[in-house]
Amino acid sequence: MFLDILAILVSLGLLMFVAYRGYPVIIFAPIFALLAAGLSGLALMPSYSESFMTQAANYVKSYFPIFLLGAIFGKVMEMNGAASSIAHNVVKAIGSKRAILAVVLACGILTYGGVSLFVVAFAVYPFAAALFREADIPKRLLPGTIALGAFTFTMDALPGTPQIQNIIPTAVFGTDAYAAPVVGIVGGLMVFTFGMLWLERRRRQAKALGEGYGTGHRNEPELVQAQLEAAATGEGKGAAAEQPKYLNIWVAVLPLIVVLVLNYVFSRTGWGVDKWYDAGMLKQTFKIDNVKNIVSSWALIGALTTGIVVALLINAREVKGKLAGGLTAAAAGALLAIFNTASEVGFGNVIKTLPGFSGIRDSILGASSHPLISEALAVNVLAGITGSASGGLSIALDVMGKQYLALANATGLSPELLHRIASMASGGMDTLPHNGAVITLLAITGLTHRQSYKDIFAVTVVKTLTVFLLAGVLSIF
Repeated sequence: MFLDILAILVSLGLLMFVAYRGYPVIIFAPIFALLAAGLSGLALMPSYSESFMTQAANYVKSYFPIFLLGAIFGKVMEMNGAASSIAHNVVKAIGSKRAILAVVLACGILTYGGVSLFVVAFAVYPFAAALFREADIPKRLLPGTIALGAFTFTMDALPGTPQIQNIIPTAVFGTDAYAAPVVGIVGGLMVFTFGMLWLERRRRQAKALGEGYGTGHRNEPELVQAQLEAAATGEGKGAAAEQPKYLNIWVAVLPLIVVLVLNYVFSRTGWGVDKWYDAGMLKQTFKIDNVKNIVSSWALIGALTTGIVVALLINAREVKGKLAGGLTAAAAGALLAIFNTASEVGFGNVIKTLPGFSGIRDSILGASSHPLISEALAVNVLAGITGSASGGLSIALDVMGKQYLALANATGLSPELLHRIASMASGGMDTLPHNGAVITLLAITGLTHRQSYKDIFAVTVVKTLTVFLLAGVLSIF
C-alpha cells in the first residue's frame, strides 16, 4: 500500500511542480496520470482512453456552456465599458482613504454579478493600482486585495453566485445556487471581515515602517503612469491625464442585475426551468431521471444569455467594432479554461482508480464521522492538489459525493449544507502557488510570488479556517 500511495504522491508532486513553473496542465495532467497508473501496475492505454478521457469529456459536456457564456459575458462587459465604470465608481465613492475596501468591493460586485475572475482582475487592476499609489499603499498588497474580492466570498459563499464553484454541487446534491443562504451569508461576512482585518493590518505595518507604493514596478497601468508624469511636472500627486468617459453606473450594473434576478427566477420560482418541460418527456427522450440535478445549470445558461444580450444593447456603438475579436478571445479563453480544468478532472479520475487511492480516501473519510467536516477536508485537499477549485470540487464530489449524501440522509442533514460547505471549501487551499488564477493575477499586476503571495495565502487560510469553523459548528447541531 505504501508504494501505491507513493506513486500517487509522486505524480501529484510533479504536476504541481510543472504548473508552478508555468507549463500547461492540459499537456502534463495526462502524462502524470499515466505515470501514476504505470507505477501502480495498471494498463496505460485503457487508463488514458477510458478513465482520463471519459471523465474529462463528461466535465466538458456538463459545464462548457457555463464557461463559454461566462467568458462572453465578462468580455462584453469589458468591451462596453460597464466593468470599468463599476470599478471606477466604487473606487471613486469610497475614496483613497479606504483604498483596500474600495478594491475588494469593486471585485466582489463584478464577481457576484457573473463576470469571470480573470476579467475582474484585468478590469479592476488599472483603478486599483492608481488608488493604491494615491493612498501610498505598497503595491505588493494589491494581489491579496484583489484575491479577497474576487476569489473568496463572492465566488462560492454568497447564495446565488453564478460562479462555477457554486454550480457544480447542484448536480450531486439536487440543490440550486441558493442553497443554505444563511450559512453562505454568515461565512461570506466572516471571510470578508477577517480578510479585511489582515490586509489593513499589513497596510498599517507598512506605513509604520515608512513603506509606500514603491518604484520600478512592472506592468504599471496608464492611470499610474499619468500620475507619475503629473507628479514629475509639479501638477500634484493626484493629477492625471484626461480621464476617459464612463457609462452611467446604473446602466453599467443593469446586466449584472439581470443575471442575478433571472438566475433566481429560473431556479426558485413558478417560472423555473424545471417547469418548462414535461418530466415524462425528459425521462423518455433525453434519459433525464431527475431534472432538479441539472436545473441550476439551465437556469444560469438562461440568465447569462439574457445578460449578454442586455450588455450588448446598453452600449452597442462601443461594442460593434470590437465584437468579432472580443468573441474570438472569449471563446479561446473559455476553451483553455475548461480544458485545463477537464484535464485536472481526468487526472483525478485516473488517480481514484488506483489501489493507493482507497487508502487516501479512507483516511479522509475516517478523519471525522460527520459528513460536513469530512467533506470540507476532502474538497480542500483535492483542490489544493490540483490547484483548481472547480477541478478539486468535481473530483471530490465524483468520488465521495454519494457517500456524503447517503450519510446526510441517514442523519437528517440537509443536502443544502453539503452544497454550501463543499462550494466554500473548494475556494480554500486551491490557491496554492501553482494555482492558475494566482499565477495570472501576479502576471497582471507585474509582481512575483515572493513579493505578494504571502497575502494571497493569508486570505486563503482565512477562507479555509472559516469553512472548518462553520462545518464544526453545524456538526454540533
